[in-house]
Amino acid sequence: KVLTYHVTPERLAPTALAGTHKTLEGADLTVTGTQPDFTVNGNSKVLCGNVQTANATVYIVDTVLMPTS
Repeated sequence: KVLTYHVTPERLAPTALAGTHKTLEGADLTVTGTQPDFTVNGNSKVLCGNVQTANATVYIVDTVLMPTS
C-alpha cells in the first residue's frame, strides 16, 4: 500500500501538479503550491521534480507518504 500510494496512473507536468490526484493505492494525494515550491499532503516538500524516465515523470519528496489506514 505504501509503494502504490506514491504512484499516480498518469504523467503530471509541473503545470498540472497542483490539485488532487488519485493514486494506484486508491486514495487521493493533495498537492499545493507552484513551481518550484510544491507540497504534498500539507507536509512533504517536493525536492526535485519533472524528472523524465522511460515510463514516468518523477517527483522526489522529502518524506515517505503514508496512506490512511
